[in-house]
Amino acid sequence: MKKIKVKQLGKRRKLKKEEIEKIIIELAKKGYSSAQIGLILKEKYHILKPKKYLKEKISKIMQRHGVYPSVPEDLLFLLKKAVNLHEHLQKHKKDKHSKRGLELLESKIRCLAKYYIRKGRLPKDWKYSYEEARLLVQK
Repeated sequence: MKKIKVKQLGKRRKLKKEEIEKIIIELAKKGYSSAQIGLILKEKYHILKPKKYLKEKISKIMQRHGVYPSVPEDLLFLLKKAVNLHEHLQKHKKDKHSKRGLELLESKIRCLAKYYIRKGRLPKDWKYSYEEARLLVQK
């Protein structure tokens, strides 16, 4: 088994593949996204490219252990953005520029949702609506 040298708090330490996977799973359970987990591995544990050592992506490890979100991360971030923009428009009703931005953002969400439905990562009856997006973002 290949061990990885890790510099933690000034000391060098070797981590096994299983230990890195355990760190990834713990961070995922705390609510971090795969991109945030990658940054934490890079900054705290000095593991620059986890895929090089683990032979698979962080998101695949999260999916294998059942801690990956039900909605893909990129779609979830677009939903968060749309919810924030919708709340802004409720306060500022005459903001036409933001209204146009929301329309474009919702178009991106629908397009990405079609792709994920086609790939089988979302259910076939999934539709975008502000209420559902707000509920997903609150989780």
